[in-house]
Amino acid sequence: MGKLRGFLEYDRKDENTEAVELRVKNYKEFTKDLDTEELNNQGARCMDCGIPFCHSGCPLGNLIPDFNHAVYENDWKKALQILHATNNFPEFTGRLCPAPCESACVLGIIESPVSIEMIEKYIVERGFKEGWIVPNPPKNRTGKKVAVVGSGPAGMAAAQQLNRAGHEVTLFERDSKLGGLLRYGIPDFKLDKSVIDRRLKIMEAEGITFKPNTHVGVNYDVEELKAFDSVVLTGGATQKRGLPIPGADAKGVVQAMEFLKNNNQVVDSLKDLSPELSAEGKNVIVIGGGDTGSDCVGTSNRHGAKSVTNFEIMPMPSDSRTKQNPWPYWPFTLKTSSSHEEGVNRNWSISTKEFIKDKDGNLKGLKTVEIEWVPGKKGERPQLKEVEGSEKEWPCELVLLALGFTGPEASISQQLGLELDNRTNIKADNKYQTNVPHIFAAGDMRRGQSLIVWAISEGREAAYEVDKYLMGSTSLPTKGSGDLPAS
Repeated sequence: MGKLRGFLEYDRKDENTEAVELRVKNYKEFTKDLDTEELNNQGARCMDCGIPFCHSGCPLGNLIPDFNHAVYENDWKKALQILHATNNFPEFTGRLCPAPCESACVLGIIESPVSIEMIEKYIVERGFKEGWIVPNPPKNRTGKKVAVVGSGPAGMAAAQQLNRAGHEVTLFERDSKLGGLLRYGIPDFKLDKSVIDRRLKIMEAEGITFKPNTHVGVNYDVEELKAFDSVVLTGGATQKRGLPIPGADAKGVVQAMEFLKNNNQVVDSLKDLSPELSAEGKNVIVIGGGDTGSDCVGTSNRHGAKSVTNFEIMPMPSDSRTKQNPWPYWPFTLKTSSSHEEGVNRNWSISTKEFIKDKDGNLKGLKTVEIEWVPGKKGERPQLKEVEGSEKEWPCELVLLALGFTGPEASISQQLGLELDNRTNIKADNKYQTNVPHIFAAGDMRRGQSLIVWAISEGREAAYEVDKYLMGSTSLPTKGSGDLPAS
């Protein structure tokens, strides 16, 4: 595999980025391309592992050493074929995935891991640039009709796979444009929406029917789904978690996804930025330290916020793995995103106690207390304890709640008579099948809030099971197999 001593000869190299003072003035992607020789060398860093743990780290089972080797040999078309065999949309994962494969990289035990995510992105971008990625409609149609409800990464993957199997696929989306949270959740500076549109154009040319502005169960009767031989629900986990404390009804306490979606629509010239959802000139506090919180930080800085502060209730992570967090598991280490680099005051082990309103109900500040986590008894979770005398009041005119999601919206499951699990997700077995045999569920709607790479994996796996249900057998690949030719 690769160059025998490549991991000793070459250091990891990541993309350079535009200077902060330039990139915060717009919503464009701000990474700078590496040249081909540098990318070849990054592929050469992949070791000839006896057991490539990156395979198990990747929910898609991507054939990582194989495409790394092809990049090292400068055979980009072969690399694309290998990558597309297991991943429908590497242009998304190559930009947005937190790369659990890199956390499982054997080289990562002693050195910086192979830059797998970046290599993925350059493979697929080379494919589009060279014109290798073209519509690949099925040669034969089965006569079976499948509805896929929800056009995020899980829905897009399920739709493309089922279409490749020859079924007539209709992809439903309640918003005006397809893409789910890829379009109306991820900021444009992380994913330019033209990247979604060029892939959708290919899928439409392959024969998939798109139905935007179609909210199943609201302006589209669920009874109409009876016209389909099977239904795949991929609507995501969109019930946002609130913060039920005094003052939560203040004007200026906003859900992160409302803030981010609105900004995506503003960038897309679909609406103007309303004062209530603008961070300009305001002291902004983002509550929640995950990726969504980071996206709020980057967007607030681009609005021209007076200050941006980030709260996280958990303790500050360590810089390196601990004994409780060994390789090859996901490292719970300190993550500093590009948005954090653009300016933010980060605070850990802090809990918000109250939102302070003025006489007109507008947010003017909030109260917090520092906390510590006390180890619980054996088998019990740590307990949260407030630190006496640590109360503090913060000036603030906009709070963004980036606290995650509690599950899918209940409307469609109720109308279809579907069972839920104990976390209010749609209950589906290991074949993605619900209690209504012809209805399947995949992605966050089935597993709860998760990663984009898991969404694509679930969409692919659900398609495999749907095809088998409809036809008695299937030619679609399972996780990690490379049976499909590249599109």
